[in-house]
Amino acid sequence: MAGEKVMNRWWVVAGALVIQISLGAVYIWSVFQTPLKAVFQDWSETQVTLPAQIVLAAFALAVIFAGRIQDCTGPRIVATAGGIILGAGLILAKFTELFPSGTALVWLIATFSILGGIGIGAGYVCPIATCVKWFPDKRGLITGLAVAGFGAGAFFFAPLAKALISGGAYELMGARLFTLPELGVFNTFLVLGVIFLVCVVAGAQLLKNPPAGYVPSGWTPPQAKTPAAAVVKTDLTPTEMIRTPSFWLLWVTYFAACMGGLQIIMKASPIWQSFSLGTLAQPISAVDFGLTATAAAMAVSIIAIFNSTGRILWGIASDKIGRKITLITIFILCGIALLGLDFLRGYPLYLLGVSLVGLCFGGFLALYPALTADYFGTKNIGANYGVMFTAYGAGGIAGPYLAASLMRVVDKVTYQSKDAAGQIVEKLFTVGDYRLAFVVAGIACLIAAGLVMLIRPVRAK
Repeated sequence: MAGEKVMNRWWVVAGALVIQISLGAVYIWSVFQTPLKAVFQDWSETQVTLPAQIVLAAFALAVIFAGRIQDCTGPRIVATAGGIILGAGLILAKFTELFPSGTALVWLIATFSILGGIGIGAGYVCPIATCVKWFPDKRGLITGLAVAGFGAGAFFFAPLAKALISGGAYELMGARLFTLPELGVFNTFLVLGVIFLVCVVAGAQLLKNPPAGYVPSGWTPPQAKTPAAAVVKTDLTPTEMIRTPSFWLLWVTYFAACMGGLQIIMKASPIWQSFSLGTLAQPISAVDFGLTATAAAMAVSIIAIFNSTGRILWGIASDKIGRKITLITIFILCGIALLGLDFLRGYPLYLLGVSLVGLCFGGFLALYPALTADYFGTKNIGANYGVMFTAYGAGGIAGPYLAASLMRVVDKVTYQSKDAAGQIVEKLFTVGDYRLAFVVAGIACLIAAGLVMLIRPVRAK
């Protein structure tokens, strides 16, 4: 490596953030849920949740294959392809409006969920794998930064989607920045698809692996301190990794983390609407319903802030106090927040509860890439984390499914809304009780805290 010019590694972080902010818009599904149910009124709660579950599953499966490919070809090509596929998926989702109800759901899943999920997975793994290789000296911090944008995406795009769907001001934290025209839910898919395609492809051009044998200036790799530490096996292949008990303990706990976190993130808007609309006199005016929808979209944005912040803060904490103790702490906090969420019915209290879940979920997404590198090495990090990330996909299916299937319908309220011609029409909103889903996810997080204590380094035979 002598005499070889090495790029500034922080350019890789800049590219990673641009990509991840765009990909993180997957977390805004809850903003689309009520408008879609207003169009397709025969869709059940489970049906309207299905695209959110499948996009997360496709995302997780794509990470496996994209991780292997980027280990061989480098991150730039794979991330560029991911941006193109994601953009195409959302642009094609615009044509959901052309189909009858049953076919429309299939088309939306095929475009938004499957194509979009594949694009997200291809784009997501490349910044993580690349940043881990450039920053062996700051692994917890840098994995936090590499995925922070993913958590922050909903902060910017949830209010954008809401404003484009119904028309009105684009608001960030209550500040009205500019006014947008009413495009409706399907044209909003189109606009977001174009934005994501451009941003992800642009960010991908900054991704590049470090030269072979790269070591940051002024940093010395840590040496084994004890004879026991000297027998730790590093740089496992995916096949070797899945044969270890440590992998399965990490996988199961990651599943519990994602089941709880994604249950709230993907359903935050309808949960708040259920908390709020069930207390108002009927029929609910268009103004009151609009205020509730705005508050629900703001909740999604605030969760995104804490989700993003948690990825950085918990990553830094794990570098200082150790990843296991950090992970146990996060699981306990998340479990308590989930168990208490149904009691937090006022808007400030609701924001407190879901923000704590978002903060913890961000920590999970920062720590598990670092833990995968710690226990199984960086040589095959793309492929290894791809396999580990299947826990995210499984949790992404289970979490929203629990929220939808365990929800108990307690009322159906009438609200007023404007149709395409500007006329006031009355529609129905299903008020749900999500208490049981919160309890199941909360207990799973507390059990996971105990399982983390059992994880041990992999020993060479």
